[in-house]
Amino acid sequence: MRVRCCDDAGSAAAEFVLVGALLTVLTLSVMQFGLALHVRNTVIDAAGEGARVAALADNSLADGVRRTTDLLSVALGDAYTGDVTAAYGDFLGYPAASITVRAPLPLLGLLGPDRMLEVTGHGAVETLD
Repeated sequence: MRVRCCDDAGSAAAEFVLVGALLTVLTLSVMQFGLALHVRNTVIDAAGEGARVAALADNSLADGVRRTTDLLSVALGDAYTGDVTAAYGDFLGYPAASITVRAPLPLLGLLGPDRMLEVTGHGAVETLD
């Protein structure tokens, strides 16, 4: 019986496990990045829509905050509706309503540090003259 010093027998199983684990981690990381990007885009859209509602001539800031929290609770859940503020001010030299949302940044599923994602939406204020 001959014994080979550089035999590769049995290494395929170990290689399969190592490559499979690496590809699983890579796939889950890409999916988590996609989820974080989806949450960011949804929060930006809700803030902008709330600012546009608040800027309408017959609406108030409370209407904009209500619209923003409604959109966030339907799309992402109530955990993302806790810190929504509104104010009137100027944006690019014009009167505007601003809605600011501070939300968790999802790092593991939808869990993440609170108030790490801050976005502001602006809407040009309508007036009836």
